[in-house]
Amino acid sequence: MLRGFYTAANGMIAQQRQQEAFANNISNANTPGYKADQTTLRAFPEMLMNQMAGKELPIQNKTYVPIQQPIGSLNTGVYVQEMIPNFNQGDIQETGIPTDFALVQRNLPDETGALFFTVQNEAGDVRYTRNGNFTVDGAGFLVTNEGYYVLDVNGEPITTNDKDFTVTNDGLLQAANGAIPLGVAYAADANTMVKEGNDLYTGDVEAVPADATFSVKQGFLERSNVDTLQAMTQMMESYRLFETNQRVLKAYDQSMEKAVSEIGRLV
Repeated sequence: MLRGFYTAANGMIAQQRQQEAFANNISNANTPGYKADQTTLRAFPEMLMNQMAGKELPIQNKTYVPIQQPIGSLNTGVYVQEMIPNFNQGDIQETGIPTDFALVQRNLPDETGALFFTVQNEAGDVRYTRNGNFTVDGAGFLVTNEGYYVLDVNGEPITTNDKDFTVTNDGLLQAANGAIPLGVAYAADANTMVKEGNDLYTGDVEAVPADATFSVKQGFLERSNVDTLQAMTQMMESYRLFETNQRVLKAYDQSMEKAVSEIGRLV
C-alpha cells in the first residue's frame, strides 16, 4: 500500500512540472523567437518481484537457500525526464522597424539543426538567441532589449552609430562605417541547446555550413511557435491527471487510517 502512496505522489509531481512548462509557454506566446518547451515523461525503472517459496534447494557444502519464484515486474510511477525546446520555425511578422531581424531557415543539412543570432551577455560570454527584436544603444551599438551586444561573424560587437542601415538577405549589415556580416551560428542538434533565460541559449555551435540556406529579413520578427490553444488544452488535461492522482492518494490515506483505527482495535 505504501508503494501506492509513492506512485500517486510521483504522478502529481510530474503533472505539476508539466503545468509549469505549459504556463511558461503561454506566458511567452508573444515573445519574439520564443521556442515552446516540450516535456517528456518516463517511468521509473521496473522492479522485478520474486516470491520466496518454502522449499529449499541443496547446493555445495550442504548449504540451503530458498527458491525464488518470479512474480512479475512493478512500476513505481513516472517523472519528467527533461524539457526540450521545440525549434520549429515560427511565423514571420512584419514590423517595419529597421532594428528588427528575423532568421528564416530554408534548407538545413540536419533535421534537428537550427540557426541563431550570436550575442554577448553581461558577463562577456557568448550566447545565442532567436529573438531578433534588437535596438541601438546610446553608444551606437546594436543590442538586445536586455542590453546584450549583438556580435558580428568575428565575435565583435556591431557598431551602427545610428539606425540608418540596411541588412541584406544573406545577413550583411551595411552602415555608414562599412559592411558588417552578422554573427549567425548553427547548431547541428538544436535539442542539445540549453535555455538560460532572457531568450538566450548555450551549447555546441559551429559556422553555418555551405549547404545551409537561410535569409535575414530586416523589419520582420519571428513570432513564438507556441500554439496557445493547444497549450491551454494540454494544461487542462494535465490538471485533470493531477486531480486523479490526488484522489488516489486520498483513497490510500483513508485506507491507512481505517487499518490503523479499526483493524488495530480489533487485534
